[in-house]
This record gives sequence, C-alpha cells and structure tokens, in this order.
Amino acid sequence: MSTKRSIGFRAGTAVITALSIAALAACSSGGGDDAAEGGATTLKMTVWGGDVDKKSYQERVDLFEASQEDIKIELQLIPGDQYEQKVQTMIAGGDGPDIMQVAEGVNVYSSKNQIIPLDELAADAGLDLEERFGPVGTLYSYDDSIYAIPDRSGAMIVYYNKDMFDAAGVEYPNADWTWQDAQAAMEKLTIPGQQWGYAGAGWWAQWWSFAYQNGGQIIDESGQPHANSPEVVEALQWGNDLVHKHHVVPTAAEYADMGPDMGGDPAFAAQKVAMNTTGFWAINSLLEADFNWDIAPMWQGDEQAVSAFGSGLAISRDSKKAEQAFEAIDFLTDAEAQAVIIKNAQDVPANLEAQNSEAFLKPEWATREVNMAAFGESSSFVFRSPLLPEWNEMQAAFDDNLGTFWNEGGDAKAQLDIVQKKLESVIKPAS
Repeated sequence: MSTKRSIGFRAGTAVITALSIAALAACSSGGGDDAAEGGATTLKMTVWGGDVDKKSYQERVDLFEASQEDIKIELQLIPGDQYEQKVQTMIAGGDGPDIMQVAEGVNVYSSKNQIIPLDELAADAGLDLEERFGPVGTLYSYDDSIYAIPDRSGAMIVYYNKDMFDAAGVEYPNADWTWQDAQAAMEKLTIPGQQWGYAGAGWWAQWWSFAYQNGGQIIDESGQPHANSPEVVEALQWGNDLVHKHHVVPTAAEYADMGPDMGGDPAFAAQKVAMNTTGFWAINSLLEADFNWDIAPMWQGDEQAVSAFGSGLAISRDSKKAEQAFEAIDFLTDAEAQAVIIKNAQDVPANLEAQNSEAFLKPEWATREVNMAAFGESSSFVFRSPLLPEWNEMQAAFDDNLGTFWNEGGDAKAQLDIVQKKLESVIKPAS
C-alpha cells in the first residue's frame, strides 16, 4: 500500500485503535471458531479504517447474519498504518483471519500463498465477476487466478470550483478534454500568487493516469518495468512542467505557505486551486463548503485512462471454513449489502448495480447537486494497475527518486532512468 493515499485508504479518515467489534468466544488457531452460540460457525474478518468504516462494515455484517443462521462474523478493525504488519503477523502465527480486506498489496500476500485463489469458489457460487463488477472484476488477480473479490471501487475524478470557472469564463471539464484543453483551462484559471489552475500530479495515481493516457505502461504485459519509456517520460515531464514551467500548479514552497499539511485536497477546499484530481473521499469534506463545486470524469491524452481506488475481500490460507467465508463475501459484495456503503457515504460500491442505482446517483446525504454519474462514466476508462508482489518496493523506488524532481523540477528522463534501474533490480521476471 502506498505511503500517501491508496485504493484502500482514504485521506482524512480518522485512524482508531485496533478494536474487536463483536466480542465472541476466544478464537482457535487458524480463522474463527468452528462453533459459536447456537452451533453457528464464527468467522474472523479484518478491515482497516475509521469511524465510518467501522459503522458501515458492522451494518453489512449484521445484514449477512440476519440473512442466515449458520455463520457469524467477528469483525476486527485495525488502524490503517498497522494493518499490513498486523495481518502478516497473524498469518505467520497460523492465526490469519478468515476474511481480510486487501488493496494494492493483494499480491504481496498471494505470492507468498498467504491468501487462497477464489476462482473455484466463485464458479461454485455462480458469481460472474464481470457482470457484478465490470472492469474491476478481475483486478485482484495473480498468475491467472483471482485472489480477492472487489468490495469498494471508484475512479479518480476531477473536482472543480464552478465559481472560479465561471469568473474566468472557462467551460467546465469533461471526459472529452485533452491535455491541451486541460492546460489551457489551468492557465486561464491561474491568478499569480493568489490561485492556481490545478492542484498537481505528484502522487503516483495522478501521474500514472497521464502515463497510461499517453500510451505508456509502468509495467508491461510481460511483467517487465517500462518506467523510462518515451510515453511515460513525456507524461511525467508534462505533469512536472505544469508546476515549474507553466506555474499553473503550486510549488512545494507555495503549498507550505498556505499552511501545515497542505496538499491538493485541502487546497481545493480552501479555494486555492480550481481543479483537483482525487477520489471519492474528498466529497465528505466539501458538502458544507461555501462555494460551488462539482465533479467530472478525468480528461484524456491519446487515449482515455484513469486510476481506480478501492479494496477487495480475500480469504487467508489459515481459514478452515473457506466455503462459509466465500458465502459471506458473496453476500457482502451483492447490491443489498453494498447499499450500506452508499447510505453512509463511505465510498463508491464496487457492485455495478449499486453504483448505478438512484441511491448512489442522488444520495440522500448530498447537501448539493453532485455529478455522481462521473464515477460510472469513468469506469470504462479505468486502467489495470500492475499490482505486483513487489508493489511496496516499486512505490519506494518512485518515492525515493522523484521527490526532488517534484519539488524543484528537472529532467523526467534522467529521473526515470534511475527508477528503471531500481525496478529492474527488485521486480522478478514473470513466470
């Protein structure tokens, strides 16, 4: 999982201490108890997050338990910054959870045989992943096997300040915008020293979108790194030039002058930038904003491509009740249970029926009109991120070698050549 925001973590979500939500009988080694009250099987399920996540997962578990009498779920919420280490320790000790939330690190687990393939269980349950989840249905796969079922999802979208756009006489963003259209708008929306057209693309999920829009790939189809390909270099350079050449994005120093811990999300909320590219999580902090804003699909390059965020549900190798665990996962990712995600404004549900429902498109919690259809419109643009077993090492290579580049500017080719050598040393050839 990335050190900033990831497809499974949400910026601004309060991190709470590890908490057992349903205190039941002491768990036996390797998953939940075989027997609980009334003779039911108890499964152990681990997730991460804050108060909204705690509430939403428990409500969904309650729905599942009410739907049948044979399976109970003990839900354990772990702080996000401790989650991977805690779960790895549990599995190493032979006491892994039956059901576990995963994100980009899914194949850190699967490559070590710490989670089990789910293809046969899905087939036995009659679960059609493409029908239920669309393009992200097979996102969490490795070596042609599925290791997690999508649970939460949602493309990166464009947040834009309608008041700033109206004042500058600029048309609102849409999926047909090109890089040239986006940059032209950024330039018109920038008032030197006062406001900037765009929040920037220094986070991997942002500039990777540019790379894939430009026909590039961070990792090619054979599993080999291509981080310094001409397409990726051009995309990274464009994103960096928006800061240091065209000055339509705040520099690191200008962000620091705005206040502590300032980045794209808070800068947009503070009306310092006219556009920001980020995920669903920013909506909650904007519902009471005193300016007009909306969301739109990401612009395009030579082709349309955008990063996605979310998480899936996997089964650890320690589970002695894999069939019951999959029964729970099947229920939790169906439309009824996914409606809870919508009701609590937790995230974008991975289930397409839920994502296309009136409840999501016009949510009851919205205090203003929000173009929630932007998520569905973006779904066909989502590119499949390379969720390698070496995901953490890959992100470290970018973080360690691009920090100065983003802060001070420079030559993208020179920096990506360094990154490429590092990736070649840590990424194992595909089998």
